[in-house]
Amino acid sequence: MFGTSGIRGPVGETVTADLALSVGRALGADTERVVVGRDPRESGALLTDALAAGLRESGTDVLDLGLAATPTVARAVAWADADAGVSITASHNPPEDNGIKLWQASGQAFDAERRGTISQRVREDAADLRDWDSLGNRQDADARERHVRELVAAVDIDAPPSVIVDVGNGAGGVTVDALQELGCTVETLNAQPDGSFPGRPSEPTAENCQSLATLVAETDADLGIAHDGDADRMRAVAGDGTYLSGDVTLALFARAAAEAGQRIAAPVDTSLAVADHLAEIDVAVERTKVGDVYVAERVAADGVAFGGEPSGAWIWPDATLCPDGPLAACRLVELAAERPLAERAAEIDTYPIHRDSVAVEDKTAVMDRVRELVADRYDAVETMDGVRVDLGDGWFLLRASGTQPLVRITAEAREAGRAESIFADARDLLETARS
Repeated sequence: MFGTSGIRGPVGETVTADLALSVGRALGADTERVVVGRDPRESGALLTDALAAGLRESGTDVLDLGLAATPTVARAVAWADADAGVSITASHNPPEDNGIKLWQASGQAFDAERRGTISQRVREDAADLRDWDSLGNRQDADARERHVRELVAAVDIDAPPSVIVDVGNGAGGVTVDALQELGCTVETLNAQPDGSFPGRPSEPTAENCQSLATLVAETDADLGIAHDGDADRMRAVAGDGTYLSGDVTLALFARAAAEAGQRIAAPVDTSLAVADHLAEIDVAVERTKVGDVYVAERVAADGVAFGGEPSGAWIWPDATLCPDGPLAACRLVELAAERPLAERAAEIDTYPIHRDSVAVEDKTAVMDRVRELVADRYDAVETMDGVRVDLGDGWFLLRASGTQPLVRITAEAREAGRAESIFADARDLLETARS
């Protein structure tokens, strides 16, 4: 039922009010107070109502933040002394989707064990419904102002720059509030919340952020910020209009956050450029499974100063264990105020990387065969998440999609010709496994 990003899928098919009710009842079995919030999707209101009904039937009180960024919801669990939090969101997915993501009081998403418990209760319809006089209460609450205060306190900006924030018609307006409070000159794009995402698709990719990049390049803005629908992700544009890749942004954040001898956490598909850049200051990279929940688990360990995914999820354990897009925005603005982002990015080597997806009939069987073939041919093999082969001067990853009948291929090397060769070898290996 749960993927690495919670429950997510088409409304009326995978995600229904009946499911939200069942999840509310399951979560209410061992909670007394739960914080809930949603992104602007039209289906979010009814799903919130259904989830809240399930919680209240179980005797659990509900603090309803209404329209709220996912990191606001996650952080509000501790602020409200609640037992859990729920975001009704499909994050960067298209408007026809929605989802349910559960949060612990630490700000970390529910781990596999907790997700499994909720799934089992839903399957078994194991609800503990209360009598009429023992139902939970539901009250409106606001955590946005507290989130703004936390963001402002987390950075130190002497000369506030000019920033353009593309909110993406989502719930990330808290970033605008915080940057204005910090004294920045802020211009917005797509600032009106609208769950159909009319301004651009929700995911802040380079293609979807072309308007932001053009506006930054043609004005006096020092940088641009872009969020997805629920603002757990943050992507950026340097002052010259260059869209910063996820790996470059990861390297920038990690170098600023970590000290010599510390570690940072990043998923198995992260570029070699990140490790190379951090090796200059004696900071190591620990690889995790793909998914912010796995990055958060690793970041919670001692000596890990930062965690991030090239997709745009950034986690600072000194603040919270949830991906906080507004916090990432403020910390990137802090870096830009000290030194232009384009100059910082120019110091990070980038290497050729190739990606593709191949449709398969049985991805589980194909990946089993891939593991057999790789074990026979290569020595440095990791099977933490798919199959990753380290070739010294490059690597490749074959990984089954979590939601589609696909196997994804990623290959990288420090030289272009070598990257092409590794990618071809990885594709041939996959074709052999399919045959």
